[in-house]
Amino acid sequence: MNMKINFIIYFLIFLLVYIAVNFYVIFRFGGLLKIEKNILCWWLILVNFSLPVALYIERTLPNILSKVFYTLSTLWVGILLFMLVLLLIYEIVRIFYPIPYAGVMIATLVILLSIASIINATRISVKEVKIPIKNLEKPISIVQLSDIHLGTIRNSVFLKKIVKKTGQLNPDMVMITGDMIDGSARLHKGMFDEFNKLNAPVYFVTGNHEVMEGVNKVYALLDDVNVRVLKNEVVDSGGIQIIGLEYSEDKNNIGNEFAKLEIDKMRPSVFMYHSPEVFDFIKKAGVDLQLAGHTHNGQIFPFNFLVSMVYQHTKGLYDLGEMFLYVSSGTGTWGPYMRLGSINEITFLKLFPG
Repeated sequence: MNMKINFIIYFLIFLLVYIAVNFYVIFRFGGLLKIEKNILCWWLILVNFSLPVALYIERTLPNILSKVFYTLSTLWVGILLFMLVLLLIYEIVRIFYPIPYAGVMIATLVILLSIASIINATRISVKEVKIPIKNLEKPISIVQLSDIHLGTIRNSVFLKKIVKKTGQLNPDMVMITGDMIDGSARLHKGMFDEFNKLNAPVYFVTGNHEVMEGVNKVYALLDDVNVRVLKNEVVDSGGIQIIGLEYSEDKNNIGNEFAKLEIDKMRPSVFMYHSPEVFDFIKKAGVDLQLAGHTHNGQIFPFNFLVSMVYQHTKGLYDLGEMFLYVSSGTGTWGPYMRLGSINEITFLKLFPG
């Protein structure tokens, strides 16, 4: 319940900020292009209401039109970000230098950035990472998937693409570090069945989106699928200990659940948790590798910088001395079907004795 209350609060704050940014961008940009105010008012009303209305319709009466409406509404969020950044740059530059045709220049750059971001969001890169693990008897390969965000935009076609690419890597095991669902569309039976095509064992821990949707709803759909859900537990697989904790915003709860686990410090271990937070008790337990996601590496520039202000570790491999941490940039996208300054990533981890 607390998670849902927090989500409502965050959503209301986002909505207020969203309305304010829309007001500034539309009227400032419209002023540069000499667009009539009544047109700008209708534009403002349309974009302010389109996102919440599109989300509501897609959740209650999903159809092809609602999917198109939702996709366009979320794309506007990315376009709005580009317009805001360019307008703020313009406000600073114009103090020192006059900029002729500023509105046309900004519109052109926004179009180019949006097209590049959409194209980049269609691609999935395989990132290979080699990590030495002490007490490991033989090399082990792991595919990490994170933040797939299955929903309205990222659907079964996207999952088929991910599973195919993962299968081609022939990993010893697959680990999914949360946010397998998006929350934009209703859950339905069979939406995870594509995972049954993988020959390797698949392990999954929840992320914040599963918590907001309701973890039991997600678990119910995974009962008949080739995915082992780790609910605050340790399992042995391929000669390593796999530790999985469910996502929680209560740090005390995380520590309490971890304290209940029996972990052998002398054996190699991999810890799966959605958020890239490093806890002292994880290091003290002798964990060799922590896998996380959540950040999307900002997904759309310049959010990369904002994410780095919240999280110390935002992407890639970190050698923390006692253990390694790998933070995935995310396999899918949330919100706008856009990526700029980041990639959709399938991580191919090659662990070797070290």
